[in-house]
Amino acid sequence: MKFSPCIDQCTTEGTHCQGCGRSHVEIAETKKLVKSVVEFVQQQDYENPEDFIAAISKSILKKTKEAKDLMQ
Repeated sequence: MKFSPCIDQCTTEGTHCQGCGRSHVEIAETKKLVKSVVEFVQQQDYENPEDFIAAISKSILKKTKEAKDLMQ
């Protein structure tokens, strides 16, 4: 499945947003994940949250690739 970002044309009818095509469950889980990361950044009182986000993004991509490689 390919990720489809929000395009600010959100709908709540049915099982999927008609704007981005993602399921409402996926959207809700993504919002929880983002909220959790924001709370963590605030708890740490980082002065450079963009560096933290870049670092965890790189780590997530690396671990995702490693997991995919193991499955092949």
